[in-house]
Amino acid sequence: MHNNSVLIVMYHYVREIKDSRFPDIKGLEIDHFKHQVEYLIRNYQPISAFDLIDAIKGTKKLPHNAVLLTFDDGYLDHFTSVFPILEEAGISGCFFPCAKSVLENKVLDVNKIHFTLSSVTDKALLVEAINEQIKHYSKEFNLKTIEEYWIKLGKPSRYDSSDVMYIKRMLQVELPESLRNLICDKLFKEYVTDNEVSFSKELYMNLDQIRCMNKHGHYFGSHGYNHVWLNHLDPTKQEKEIQLSLEFLRMINPKMKDWIMCYPYGGYDDSLISILQSSGCVAGFSTKAEVSDLIKHNRFRLPRLDTNDLPKNADALRLI
Repeated sequence: MHNNSVLIVMYHYVREIKDSRFPDIKGLEIDHFKHQVEYLIRNYQPISAFDLIDAIKGTKKLPHNAVLLTFDDGYLDHFTSVFPILEEAGISGCFFPCAKSVLENKVLDVNKIHFTLSSVTDKALLVEAINEQIKHYSKEFNLKTIEEYWIKLGKPSRYDSSDVMYIKRMLQVELPESLRNLICDKLFKEYVTDNEVSFSKELYMNLDQIRCMNKHGHYFGSHGYNHVWLNHLDPTKQEKEIQLSLEFLRMINPKMKDWIMCYPYGGYDDSLISILQSSGCVAGFSTKAEVSDLIKHNRFRLPRLDTNDLPKNADALRLI
């Protein structure tokens, strides 16, 4: 890796998983995170988001083998587990909480889907439940047939089966927003909990915790307000999402100037990038699995590797 490249690593849940109430949640065990941090320190040069911003603006060069650790969605894990480990290692993390979950104590649909999936062993039951709702609301929402939806979305991905991908895509983006919300709420209440406020406080950081981390030198950027696929919104709604998220960032750091966008689900388009450029955004992080190169890649389309793409053994040889 040369001076223009940076390995940006993407994390979500970092917690005790196998012995928890939700052992099927896809995340990183705390011990594995500790080993991976050791591996990264041994093989790379950790940088902060501020270093990356300076490199993009041309006021500073990146070190060889630069690595930046990023954490999406603002989970309480990031305060209770990640923060102390990074502090001990002397690493500045880059965090992207979603404004709605922090300010409104709402569980984001993306998390309702995660915890519903984790609570139901037979995913076919959830597929059937969604299909029943499609039949019920077909005329009201002018929906396609179940067969059409399955042909389009029932395809396995890098990490998920065809059933899981169907469930995720139907509830994340494919169905009309109001129907998605209705089905997510129904399944979450049935299989997880009917106390959303309590669950949200258990799941996400609060504003005081975020401000504490920010004062300790950790960076907080935008992950939108509602955690939606931003490339599926019209420009007016995109603008609103960005402005609301910036108001949230100013609550964390009133002196915020240059800022980084992390696209929920990795979704962006040209109109969104145009809005970001006019709003003082310096860079955008995607979910494309590749090492970022500040010359090769557009600064609003920087790729990131998932934690699962890297060794969890501190003694492993450097891969990239």
